[in-house]
Amino acid sequence: MPQTSPIRLALVDDHRMLLGALTEWIRQAADDIEMVAAVATWPDLLSHPAFPVDVVLLDLDLKDNIPVSLKIQTLKSMTVPVVLMSTYSEPNVVREALNAGALGYLVKSEDAGMIVEAIRAAKNGESFISAELDLALNAADVGGSPRLSAQERRVMALYGAGEPVKTVAYQLGISEETAKSYLKRIREKYRIAGIDVGTKVALRKQALTDGILVDAPGGGSGL
Repeated sequence: MPQTSPIRLALVDDHRMLLGALTEWIRQAADDIEMVAAVATWPDLLSHPAFPVDVVLLDLDLKDNIPVSLKIQTLKSMTVPVVLMSTYSEPNVVREALNAGALGYLVKSEDAGMIVEAIRAAKNGESFISAELDLALNAADVGGSPRLSAQERRVMALYGAGEPVKTVAYQLGISEETAKSYLKRIREKYRIAGIDVGTKVALRKQALTDGILVDAPGGGSGL
């Protein structure tokens, strides 16, 4: 994914072992993200010489009694997008965070590729929610087409237009494994909504139905 300069990321997590592991994980997973701060407390973030940064990856479960909504609003006032990480998947907690202005919400079991995608999405002002959390939020919407993120729509359009996964990944500037993860997320969302897109033909048909793909001579796609 082309960037004029690396995304300057700050990570806040009070589990120091996880802090180190995530730092190394992200460093190895993306050369367009620069970890400029990895701190254990909220005050350490605000006082860090590299702050403000491009994106903050923030542990929701910091034991400091500072409301997460206040943290999000503080970052929002400084135009710093925030992606939250948590072990919680309670829909009400997720909704509260998103309503406060968080652009992303991840469970800590998410793979490195998806964490990287969430950071990139936040930098571009797009939302990104762990698939299982998104499904929990939209569980009541069974019977209708699920809500897809902007990147999921791009993946579905390209793949539905007949492109192989490798080409989808190349065109979107992501790894082949990440592209496969997106397709898995897309299919799972549709499955929960009661729509089977398990085959490429079925996925293409649904992409056309939902307006994600525009049928055109030569198999062109539209977003």
